Amino acid sequence: MTRRLILMRHAKSSWGAADLSDHDRPLNARGRSSANALGAWLRARGYMPDEVLCSTAVRTQETAEGLALAAPVTLLDTLYHAGPEAMMQALRGASGRCVLMLGHNPGIAEFAYDLAATPPVHPRFAVYPTGATMVADLPINDWAQAEERSAEVVDFVIPREIMA
Repeated sequence: MTRRLILMRHAKSSWGAADLSDHDRPLNARGRSSANALGAWLRARGYMPDEVLCSTAVRTQETAEGLALAAPVTLLDTLYHAGPEAMMQALRGASGRCVLMLGHNPGIAEFAYDLAATPPVHPRFAVYPTGATMVADLPINDWAQAEERSAEVVDFVIPREIMA
């Protein structure tokens, strides 16, 4: 049996309000459009999560909203600027068959690299720009069994590739 992980960096955020903390920064217009496009891409490809694990930052929550998916969203403080270890711990506590995890760089880029048995041949994978999304299958029955270098990358996309 396998479990599917959709690992997404939040969409493009706004730096316009100097009085906002990093945690409270919202998406900008491009970020909202990217989130909508990523949601449409996920639906078109049949990559439908049944659970979403999301950082508590405003920009990750707005990305999740923009995806317009039916899956319940669990907000986790531990995913705010999390490193790969914290992300793995959160993933190991998941229960869905297909889990979407929304986080931040540099941790999400490192986590994607650590998980992939073979990283995708994509010029932006190592950078994991805003909105970057990896879809990967892990050969496990339960998320508690997730290990590094075990994920088979099924797809990888950045918003620029799917926006009209």
